[in-house]
Amino acid sequence: MLKNITLGQYYPTDSPVHRLDPRVKIVLTLAYVVLVFLVTNWLGYGFLLLGIALACALSKVPPKYLLKSLRPLRFILIFTFVLNLLFTGGREVWLEWWIFRITAEAFYRAAFFSLRMLFLVAGTSMLMLTTSPIALTDGLERLLSPLKALRFPSHELAMMMTIALRFIPTLWDEADKIMKAQMARGADFESGRLFERAKAMVPLMVPLFVSSFRRADELAMAMESRCYHGGTGRTRMRVLRLKWQDLFAVAVLAALFAATVIWG
Repeated sequence: MLKNITLGQYYPTDSPVHRLDPRVKIVLTLAYVVLVFLVTNWLGYGFLLLGIALACALSKVPPKYLLKSLRPLRFILIFTFVLNLLFTGGREVWLEWWIFRITAEAFYRAAFFSLRMLFLVAGTSMLMLTTSPIALTDGLERLLSPLKALRFPSHELAMMMTIALRFIPTLWDEADKIMKAQMARGADFESGRLFERAKAMVPLMVPLFVSSFRRADELAMAMESRCYHGGTGRTRMRVLRLKWQDLFAVAVLAALFAATVIWG
């Protein structure tokens, strides 16, 4: 049930997108998120779709991985779509029943905001699929390094964020194993009403929390046994340097940004 979820996973391969500087990919992802919120019409979404398709083709990431990253959001998407569809006013009425009224404007708004959420998740998933946890940590730390003058713990924050993202697929696998073990003992997680299904998840959450705390303790002991002292005096195996590919990626996103702002 949970094995097809790719949230937080890294897809290892050799591609131009994988070889980009992680700092550039983080900045481009943030700019892409801003760009998604600037879109005001369907043409803008067309430009975003073109950018996602280009990034997916250059990164050699199978489209099914990108689609699987959207699967956990299907209930949120349905809820958002229905909420906007039923409670948004308009003049062109398509269907009216009891206190509910479905209009053309409501359908447009529901589809528009649902697509916005899809594009947000797709863009951030591309960052995770094409950037290893170590590279992501280095990129975040270097971007936050100017804040060290204010005694901001940039290395520790980058490490915590990366570890949290890294353990998302691990926790999914652990939850899948616990669920299968309890289903073999007669537990039922898929039938019944919504409240009954939520109540059936309680025996799943308790061992999952215990396993999470155990993994966190084991990770802390492993880091201490290897004399980990944070970012002080730490050397790097890979020194980050900007290349012409990074500048080209920035130019491509700048062109996409300008086209979306002008026509989208």
